[in-house]
Amino acid sequence: MLKSGRKNKLNNKVENLEVNTSLKLLVKTSFVVLLGMFLSKVLGYAYRILIARNFGPEVYGSFSLAIVILSWAVALVSLGFTEGVLRYVSLYRGKYEFSKIRYILKFSLSLLLFTSIFGGVLLFLLSTHISQTFFHTNSLIFYLKIFAILLPIFVISNIFLSIIRAFEFIGWYSFILNIFQNIIKVAAILLLIYAGLREKSIAVSYFIGVLSILFLSFYVLKFKISALLGKVALSKDSKFKIRHELFSYSWPILFFSMITSLFYWVDSILLGYFKDISRVGFYNAAIPIAMLLLIIPEVFMQLFFPLITKEYSKNNFKLISELSKQVSKWIFALNLPIFFLMVLFPGVFINLLFGAEYLAAENALRFLAIGAFISSISVVSNNLLSMLGKSRIILYDTLASLIITIILNILIIPRYGLNGAAFATMLGFMLLNSLFLFQAICYSKIIPLRKKMVNILFSALGSFFVLFLLKNLAPSSILYLGLIAAIFLSLYILLLLLTGCLDREDMLIISAIKKKIFSKI
Repeated sequence: MLKSGRKNKLNNKVENLEVNTSLKLLVKTSFVVLLGMFLSKVLGYAYRILIARNFGPEVYGSFSLAIVILSWAVALVSLGFTEGVLRYVSLYRGKYEFSKIRYILKFSLSLLLFTSIFGGVLLFLLSTHISQTFFHTNSLIFYLKIFAILLPIFVISNIFLSIIRAFEFIGWYSFILNIFQNIIKVAAILLLIYAGLREKSIAVSYFIGVLSILFLSFYVLKFKISALLGKVALSKDSKFKIRHELFSYSWPILFFSMITSLFYWVDSILLGYFKDISRVGFYNAAIPIAMLLLIIPEVFMQLFFPLITKEYSKNNFKLISELSKQVSKWIFALNLPIFFLMVLFPGVFINLLFGAEYLAAENALRFLAIGAFISSISVVSNNLLSMLGKSRIILYDTLASLIITIILNILIIPRYGLNGAAFATMLGFMLLNSLFLFQAICYSKIIPLRKKMVNILFSALGSFFVLFLLKNLAPSSILYLGLIAAIFLSLYILLLLLTGCLDREDMLIISAIKKKIFSKI
């Protein structure tokens, strides 16, 4: 009995050490990613704002629709391999089977180079038909032809980035995707506008930005990941098995990627079809602001998915469960104040970033913020399903939600325009993410939520009540709004401390952060 008790204590200590080590790794990596994401959003918004303010809602709407079509084309020709490569490279890396990783890279590049070139040619030939028939304008033609040439570059770059992420080179991944390409795009569009290229500077600068991803990601693969060097020492049977597994996992992801792309953009597409390009421009001022609520989840998910997949290969479900619950709690706590500010002051966000011309999207932003916040909470559930290889379940969930979202958009947009599109999309997000949460619990037996999230919610609601009272006490100047936002955040942090929302893991991470900060002072 005594030996058994000591053994259990030792096992608990080992498990706690693993959890703490993994959480520290997540937080350490997340700081790197957060910096990258912050700079990415600043540069990304600068790029969009340059387009919106220099060329107006119609041109901005045309660019937004062209990005929608490009995203759908990329999803189609990628065959779901971007996520498939990420999963299986992470899995084989956990088992030290590097020859299989080399084969996956070689096979994926060969196949996707062919599909992307074919897709690019098709998009180039159909660009005029798509622009004139579906959106009743010629303004999309140039964008689509440039993006058709860009398609193979985009697809190959995504495979390179998946390998980099699977090897946990998150610093490089974040720098390439979030910082480097955005600096290139902003610099390029400024130079091209100055050179007098006008509207064409948008598509050309975007092309240059994606091309920069290809070059730098290839450099990282060649010179930083030595495991990719060497021959592929595998039998024909092993190669066939790898291809079969990769296709079995990836083909649902193909449809999932297409459906997801359509899910996120169906409102813009149908708004352009039922209304006009200018409305799409207004609407796409609200979308990127609402997407700010997905920054925090993305920060953690860069490493979270490869990490839990590696632990899944070792059957370490205890660690996966603890990581899932803690990361969900962090996302919830960090996003709540941003969400409340966005719902209460949508006009401030829009006016500050895009200008008063785009204030027609105020209520649309409120609805989109609700949908984005719900998505941020359930992102862990989505990753748990992917870890288990339940790509078909993810596909079916997304397809069902998409069909309902399309029906709602068709019914609501003709009458309510921007607000109807946003409301329909919000309902679609709520349905999809409820399905993800329920099925992740069923299949993984993990509930990625902590009880203390209730305390966090009450802390945020109390702070929000004070914010609501202060809102109308003085004229709405930027200075005053900044002051009451600071009061709101300070009160929220105080209530988090008073209501005991922080647990042992939180204090451990805060202590580690403090040591890191003060050691550099």
